Amino acid sequence: MTDVLQRGAMRLADPATAGRRVRRRLAAERRFRLYGLLAAGSAALFLVILLGTIVLQGVGAFREVQVRLDVVVDGAVIDPQGTRDPKVLQAADYGALVRESIRSLFPDATSRADRRDLGRILSSGADLVVRDAVLSDPSVIGTTLSIWVPASDDVDQFVKGRIPRDVPESDRQISDKQIGWIDALSSQDRIRSAFNTTLFTAGDSREPELAGVWGAIVGSFFTMLITLVISFPIGVATAIYLEEFAPKNKWTDLIEVNINNLAAVPSIVFGLLGLAIFLGFFGLPRSAPLVGGLVLSLMTMPIIIIAGRAALKSVPPSIREAARGIGASPLQVVFHHVLPLAMPGMLTGTIIGMAHALGETAPLIMIGMVAFVVDIPSGITDASTVLPVQIFLWADSPERAFVERTAAAIMILLAFLVAMNMVAVYLRQRFEVKW
Repeated sequence: MTDVLQRGAMRLADPATAGRRVRRRLAAERRFRLYGLLAAGSAALFLVILLGTIVLQGVGAFREVQVRLDVVVDGAVIDPQGTRDPKVLQAADYGALVRESIRSLFPDATSRADRRDLGRILSSGADLVVRDAVLSDPSVIGTTLSIWVPASDDVDQFVKGRIPRDVPESDRQISDKQIGWIDALSSQDRIRSAFNTTLFTAGDSREPELAGVWGAIVGSFFTMLITLVISFPIGVATAIYLEEFAPKNKWTDLIEVNINNLAAVPSIVFGLLGLAIFLGFFGLPRSAPLVGGLVLSLMTMPIIIIAGRAALKSVPPSIREAARGIGASPLQVVFHHVLPLAMPGMLTGTIIGMAHALGETAPLIMIGMVAFVVDIPSGITDASTVLPVQIFLWADSPERAFVERTAAAIMILLAFLVAMNMVAVYLRQRFEVKW
């Protein structure tokens, strides 16, 4: 044994052997750093490809193609009695005025098929634009109104280059005649691309050019409001009790284990719980932000509790001891000294939990928020949807223009998530105390 140890010691003392060992160790460290750089670079590359694909597909949705019409606002059609009654003007047939206006530009379109194809150049919501213009200024009745109206989704995609013209007519949604009419309108400066305000002011629609995310944004706001109002105070109170006041026994240990397990439960389980309890037992309105907020608050609460307890643990024991030393009661120690110092961490965890809830889809689908909702919700009990579910609905639509709308909605959702995370980072850096 002694001889073996001596030979081993001689090999370790040999400069050549030691040099080879050092070179192998340094080479292994370089390979490890290279593997790390490759992993980080691959992740960054995939992220850039993903975001680049979304942006390239969705940036076109922020622009809409419009057609300028010279609409003869015939009082005999929309206001036969001449009363200018808003109810009469609201219910008038503005579609007839729009059809007559587009047909006057192409008098050679005389057959029924040509007139039908000509009408398909315009969106089905073109008459609504004319109606709103007349309602806002009834004095235009009896005059010719020059107005920009939205084009149909197929024309929108064609003008943006999404539908190529150099393919057989049977392989595209627009006929050769319609392309000729579009070219004629373009040569007369009657087609333009403008900022798509409809995307940010309208609710959902079966027509892509009329669909917007405002209804989903309002629904998300109400849902997140309910989630915050319920989960934040209960989560913070639970964290304070478990960390500062609860006795350490098997029951509190069981509660802590269950809270940690709830944070890892699949979100669809909370949706099933909401379906059975809030809808089935309590009979709350289906597809309402109230129910969505209750479900998401159950999902978010464990995250807030865990983050709150971590923030309370980060406060040094000397703060508590100093407060007790000057005669503070246990409640005063927590609420006057510990909680203000832990609150930045609690707020950060709350915002991260809310951002996680904002991106959830599965639990909201289970409680019916996947319904097609056109109207903008005005309260927490109105039927509504949220941004992730709106993205899910549009992604399942067959129209090519909805692909653009889907990517644009993803960009808007990502913007909200990035903003919420930036607020969390700001609060942590602004109010966090370094010990």
